[in-house]
Amino acid sequence: MTQIETQSSSEVVPSKRSQRTALAVVGLIGVLALGFALGFFARLPITDRESSTPSADSVDVGFSQDMTVHHNQAIDMATLALTKSGDPAVKNLAYDILTSQQNQVGQMQGWLALWDRAPLPTGGYMTWMTEGDGHSGHAGHMAAGTAAPAAHDTSKMPGMATPEEMAALGQASGRDLDVMFLQLMLRHHQGGLPMMEYGEQYADIPAVRNLARTMVETQQGESTLMTGMLTERNAAPLPMN
Repeated sequence: MTQIETQSSSEVVPSKRSQRTALAVVGLIGVLALGFALGFFARLPITDRESSTPSADSVDVGFSQDMTVHHNQAIDMATLALTKSGDPAVKNLAYDILTSQQNQVGQMQGWLALWDRAPLPTGGYMTWMTEGDGHSGHAGHMAAGTAAPAAHDTSKMPGMATPEEMAALGQASGRDLDVMFLQLMLRHHQGGLPMMEYGEQYADIPAVRNLARTMVETQQGESTLMTGMLTERNAAPLPMN
């Protein structure tokens, strides 16, 4: 083998190793997500399927569908902050949000598959929170006569970032990125809180209520943390949209 061939081979090996490492990480994440979902299936009631399967317009199904949509945007924002920020505190927060909400989406999607329900809402958002007799007379958080946001317009869900805001976050860097991430994620948490509280109170299945309670506790703690981080960076929270 010539000197040139030897050098070429040595340069290729690290590249291949890097690719294999990246693929292994992706594979591990997939295995963990699948195992988490399967583990949750094992804890769900599988006897008397007809009585344990919630209806398509139930709080359990609506919560799982709408919170999947809400969480997915938080996962996108956290991924941007984790990969682009140079601030360790911001990166740590982004990692915590990314991993916890990925796991929660896995649980909710697992339930929906088990119940044979659509993975995402097919009508308007938050229709399961409105007043009426469909959920034992539970009062909703939306004002009477207020139309629920259409399922294709995620920017009108409480706390959701607009496409323009997401594009700006993707283009930002440095302090601007950190502040924008904290502002958007704080508003995102605050906007999702009524849905989580409603799910905790009115879902029929204990596992759904427990997950909603966990979300409330976790995101309230993260909201307090983000408010303090914004203050440290001389920035203010965004008004609710």
